[in-house]
Amino acid sequence: PELEAGKVGFRGGMYMASTDEIYLSVHGKGGHGAMPHQAIDTVFIASQIVVSLQQIVSRRANPTTPSVLTFGKIEGLGATNVIPAQVKLEGTFRTFDENWRKEAHELIREQAEGIAKTLGGKCEVRIEHGYPFLVNDELMTARAKQAAIIYLGSDNVIDIPIRMTAEDFAFYSQQVSACFYRLGVRNETRGIVHGVHHP
Repeated sequence: PELEAGKVGFRGGMYMASTDEIYLSVHGKGGHGAMPHQAIDTVFIASQIVVSLQQIVSRRANPTTPSVLTFGKIEGLGATNVIPAQVKLEGTFRTFDENWRKEAHELIREQAEGIAKTLGGKCEVRIEHGYPFLVNDELMTARAKQAAIIYLGSDNVIDIPIRMTAEDFAFYSQQVSACFYRLGVRNETRGIVHGVHHP
């Protein structure tokens, strides 16, 4: 949807990130919001974990290696005056380096468990290993791009940057020479302008 209909986009080499799903379950002791000293506040612990884990990317990752750690779901079924006994968090970790990917998983686990323990609670960590990074074969991509220029004209063939989004086609690209390209579908006249995962 970033490219206009009729255009295609190519990039040789590293193109899309690996993707892993992060599931955290913070356990404490529920209680009345007016008496936090009698509870182990899972919402507070979860908040500390989310903020602290951002340092893994900002301070532990090599700045030249793109990395993303995002939490898109936090669920604590308390109330305005109720501290819940459990808070669940769900997120994603993405990068372009397999060694760093493995190290980051351990850092996420150690840090989340450690913060919860320090604050009197417990954090269960589950990391689901997802797609690998997607790499486009340079020669194959150059040939496909040249064919697109012949067919569509050079104005309709775009060089595109790396993306932190992920794609299961990456499994093929890890095994054989591959070329994954973008087919434009954006059409402002018809109101087709929204990105993927838009509500």
